[in-house]
Amino acid sequence: MSDTPWLTLIGIHEDGLTSLIPEAIEKLAQAEVILAPSRHLSHLKQKDYASTAEIIAWPVPYQDGIKILLNNRGRKVVVLASGDPFHYGAGTVITAHLERSEWCCFPALSCFSLMASALGWPLETSLQFGLHAKPIEKLNLALHENLRLLILLRDGQAVTQLGQYLCDKGFKASRCYVFSQMHSHANTPQYCTAEALVQQPANAPVCVAVELVGERPGISQATGKPDNLFMHHGQITKQAVRAVTLASLSPRPTQHLVDIGAGSGSISVEWMLSHPQMRATSIENNPDRIELIKQNAAQFGCSEMRIIHADIHTMLAEIPLADAYFIGGGLSAALIEAVWSNMRPTSRLVANAVTAESEALILHYHRLYGGEVLKLEISDLVPLGQKHGWKARYPITHWVIQKEQG
Repeated sequence: MSDTPWLTLIGIHEDGLTSLIPEAIEKLAQAEVILAPSRHLSHLKQKDYASTAEIIAWPVPYQDGIKILLNNRGRKVVVLASGDPFHYGAGTVITAHLERSEWCCFPALSCFSLMASALGWPLETSLQFGLHAKPIEKLNLALHENLRLLILLRDGQAVTQLGQYLCDKGFKASRCYVFSQMHSHANTPQYCTAEALVQQPANAPVCVAVELVGERPGISQATGKPDNLFMHHGQITKQAVRAVTLASLSPRPTQHLVDIGAGSGSISVEWMLSHPQMRATSIENNPDRIELIKQNAAQFGCSEMRIIHADIHTMLAEIPLADAYFIGGGLSAALIEAVWSNMRPTSRLVANAVTAESEALILHYHRLYGGEVLKLEISDLVPLGQKHGWKARYPITHWVIQKEQG
C-alpha cells in the first residue's frame, strides 16, 4: 500500500464547506468515496466532488459505518465529521482501526471553542463534556457554584433532560446558553435558566453552556465521599476507611482495579471518579448488592464499570488482570494466592479484614509476601446519658503490598 493516506477526515459545521482550507477542498474533489452523516452530505453540491464519486450516508448503528469504511480501504475516501474529529468526535473511533500512515485530518474549530468564543469564556477553565453518547450523570462531580460547563448533547430531548437534572441537583437558577446547529462563526445562543431549560426547544446537533448557580454545595472532590451518597444496606467500606483504602490502592490514570467482594461498589466508584480514563471491575456474589453497585455506578456516571455477578471462589482462575486489587469481602487463602499469582510487577493488593480469622490470614501472608499492615481503629462520639463518650467501631486490619516487594 502507498504511504499516501487513503483516508481524509474533514471537520465541518452547519454552514458546510465555507471554512475549509484549499487542501481539504482538493481532497474532497479527488475523493472516490465520500462517507458522512446525512446532514453533512446535505451541504455538498455537485461542484464539490467528482461525478464518479460514490456518496454513502453513514448508517446507524455507528459500527456499520466502520465496516463500510474498511471495505473501501485503499481507495481515496473522505469522511465528513462534526467540528474537530479528535475533540469528543468520531476521529478516535475511526482511526483506532487504522495505521497512522493511512489517514490525515483537516479539523474545524471544536464546538467547545465556538461556544467559548461566543460567550467570552476562557476555554482552559470551562469544563468540557461530550454527552451525546454518555449519561448525564457524568456531570455529578462538576456541579459547583460559579463553575462553567460546556456540554455537547445528542438532541432536544437531552436538553430537557439536562434542565431536569440541574433542577433535581439544586441548580435550577443556573444560567444556560443553548446553541443549535452551530456554524463556524457568528453563533447566537438562546438564554434561559436551568428551570426554563426543561421547555427549551433545540435542534440537533445541540450544545449548552452552563454557568452554575446552586442552592447547596456540590460534592467534595476529596477521596472518601460521604456514605450517604451511596446506596447500601450497611455493606459499604465506610468513608474514613475508604479514604485510606483508596490512598493505598494509589489510582493512576488509565489503570484498572479489580474490586473483589465489592458490596455497594463504593471503592470501584471512587476509583473511577479519580480520573476520566480509569477502569474498574466489581465482583460480587449477592444479587441485592449487585443492584446497589449498578445504582451507585449509574448515579455517578460510571457506565464503563464492569460488574460481575459471581462467587469469586468459582472463578479464581479467571480473575481479570489489573493494576490494583482490593479484597473487601470473601477473604481466603485461595483468594489471596490466586490474586498474587495474577499480579504483575508493580501491581498492588489491598485487603481489609474485620474478623479475627481474616486478620490471621493477612498476618500469615504478610509474613510470606511482605508489605505493610496497619490497624485502623476509629471511635465515634455518641450520647452517654446526659453527656458523651467514645464508641469504638470494629477495628480494621489493613494490608497493602506491591508485587515487586515480595
